[in-house]
Amino acid sequence: MAGRLVFTMLFLFLISSSGGAQNAPLLQVGDRAPDFAVPYATRDSIARTPLHLASYLGKSNIVLAFYPADWSGGCTKEVCTMRDDFGNIQNLNADILAISGDYVYSHHEWAKHHDLPFKLLSDHSHEVARAYLSYNEKSLMNKRTVIVIDTRGTVAYMDLEYSVRDDEDFKQLKSALSKLR
Repeated sequence: MAGRLVFTMLFLFLISSSGGAQNAPLLQVGDRAPDFAVPYATRDSIARTPLHLASYLGKSNIVLAFYPADWSGGCTKEVCTMRDDFGNIQNLNADILAISGDYVYSHHEWAKHHDLPFKLLSDHSHEVARAYLSYNEKSLMNKRTVIVIDTRGTVAYMDLEYSVRDDEDFKQLKSALSKLR
């Protein structure tokens, strides 16, 4: 009996100190948003200096919109929905920073093609996506997720399963932004 108890305790210790703890979410609402610096493009140009998240803090809330790839149907729907309601999002004191692993050259052409009024960030190494729980190890691409960072640099809202099937998730995003005013 004592041997079984010792074995059980050892087993539980090994599980908790190995990969089990790695599966717990690393980032949660209320946490400080991880800083980053990445290249970006707009519909007008490819930036020569990286965008630093810290440079946005204190100015407006930030919508980090992670998406898998430029030029795909779902991603086009996502960014065009944000484009079409960009004025209302700005009225909620928010800026959009859309992020994928695509290169800035693709971002620039895609933003120009769809007349996107916000920056497209290039996270080719997916370090930012990993920090924000937005990387899919199986597809080797970003997941479609939305993170809101408030003006103090705190994660205020997370939708790790953002969907473009209908406008419900977009409505929830705008509702979260309206609560930050």
